[in-house]
Amino acid sequence: MNWYLPERHRDRFKEPFGRLFPDIRAALEYSGGAPVFAVGDVVTYNLVRNDVVPEIAVIDGITMREPCSRTPRLRSSRFEVENPPGMITGELIDTLLLALESRPALVHVNGEEDLAVIPLVKIVPDGSAVFYGQPGEGVVVKIVDEEARRLADELFSLFEADNSCE
Repeated sequence: MNWYLPERHRDRFKEPFGRLFPDIRAALEYSGGAPVFAVGDVVTYNLVRNDVVPEIAVIDGITMREPCSRTPRLRSSRFEVENPPGMITGELIDTLLLALESRPALVHVNGEEDLAVIPLVKIVPDGSAVFYGQPGEGVVVKIVDEEARRLADELFSLFEADNSCE
């Protein structure tokens, strides 16, 4: 099963899903040594530059619609997955679950990785920190707990089923 985000709900995803920090160091200080999961090439690159290897890094090789020159190099399990823009595919969810069992892992998305934050928050252990970039603003950190999962479920409920990609 695949899900797409209708245009009428896209504004809900412009607000940070977590706490916004101006830079990676402030975000790391806030996360307090929690296991880190990352979505985005630049965030992952900056974590690695600060000696933090994410448990799972989800990247697509693109930043702000341009090829990313800072794609991180990680020694980890590697996965490839298709995930079109504006969608969360069943394949993406299944791949994230596999990556969770093969940590550390790098998931390279052919398409767009931005929305992977939602299923990631739903599957990672309590107390984990999910990092992602907020373009032009900084780094968002969501500490995972029951409330974070409830909010992820609420956001996911805005998606509609789409079987055309199967």
